[in-house]
Amino acid sequence: MAVPGYFFHSQTAEKVRDEGGVRREAELILRALTTRGIEVTDADRDRITGCTDPGTLDRWFDRAITVTTAEALFADA
Repeated sequence: MAVPGYFFHSQTAEKVRDEGGVRREAELILRALTTRGIEVTDADRDRITGCTDPGTLDRWFDRAITVTTAEALFADA
C-alpha cells in the first residue's frame, strides 16, 4: 500500500520524526555513559529516556562525554 506524499509533511509524520530523534539521542547518552563505565541506575535511565526536551538531551549528551558520574550529568538540570 502506497503512502500519500502529503503524509510526510503532516503533523503526524513530524511528531514521529521528533519522537524518533529524541529516543535516539537518549539511547546515545546511555551508550556513552555505559561505554565509559559510568554506572547508570534504573532511575537515571528512566530520567534520560523519559526526557522529551531536545535542548536538555543535547546538554546531557555533551556532558555524557566528560562526566564521571551520572549524577553530574543532571547538574543544573
